[in-house]
Amino acid sequence: MVAVEIPTLVLPNSSSQQKVPVVGMGSAPDFTCKKDTKEAIIEAIKQGYRHFDTAAAYGSEQALGEALKEAVELGLVSRQDLFVTSKLWVTDNHPDLVVSALRKSLRTLQLEYLDLYLIHWPLSSQPGKFSFPIEVEDLLPFDVKGVWKAMEECQKLGLTKAIGVSNFSVKKLQNLLSVATILPVVNQVEMNLAWQQKELREFCSANGIIITAFSPLRKGASRGPNEVMDNDVLKEIADAHGKSIAQICLRWLYEQGVTFVPKSYDKERMNQNLKIFDWALTEEDHTKINQIHQSRLIAGPTKPQLNDLWD
Repeated sequence: MVAVEIPTLVLPNSSSQQKVPVVGMGSAPDFTCKKDTKEAIIEAIKQGYRHFDTAAAYGSEQALGEALKEAVELGLVSRQDLFVTSKLWVTDNHPDLVVSALRKSLRTLQLEYLDLYLIHWPLSSQPGKFSFPIEVEDLLPFDVKGVWKAMEECQKLGLTKAIGVSNFSVKKLQNLLSVATILPVVNQVEMNLAWQQKELREFCSANGIIITAFSPLRKGASRGPNEVMDNDVLKEIADAHGKSIAQICLRWLYEQGVTFVPKSYDKERMNQNLKIFDWALTEEDHTKINQIHQSRLIAGPTKPQLNDLWD
């Protein structure tokens, strides 16, 4: 199998014109997944994947680190070719804990630096008390100015090449931009054909922030029918192009100028997810896609849900 050459985007706010491959591989916990993470990541590298997404809260940093180390030792890839993202969990989302949390992630990943470090949620909770979902009574005020200053410090120390956020709404981003010296380069959010994030996309684009879409196929925490993968309109579009619905979804994201991190440990599907660059959706396809009913899949990480998490 020939490795696919994946297009990249330049992170507009990054100092060194850093490039991020548009397709990455997610490693959020998925308890239905039988395949070993390490094995899957080495397979992904062989296929051409270079962008890997993890988080302290996923429990996948160790397996990812082992796989990347092995891939480098086997000569499949060099560290410079990789783009590795991890995230700061809410228990460490406090100004005095950020740097040590990143150092811990680096030790677990066996890396000297990250390419991108994100604030996982715009929330802070009791240090050292990990629970998911997060109990609302454990939440503490989120000091966005202090935490971001510590994130900037991580970049200045060379522990990460760039910094960004995840699950930030327009208002939360506006608040952050008003206190930031180094601007966030990425906002990683839920985005798929049934949650197209038009307003957020426009805001991020105007402010030099690249969106990374998680749950790009509307998979993940869904219960009941999948409004994307079970959609008749998308099935028609897919059939007309001789593609899968997943490929239509990812091609649409690519045409919106965002990056995305589908998670598949299946060799064939991993390969399919990369076969989206040599064809295009028609204007008519876009018109139909724009009419898909919109609803958020992931309401938030707390129990009960917060009313003011989103705008």
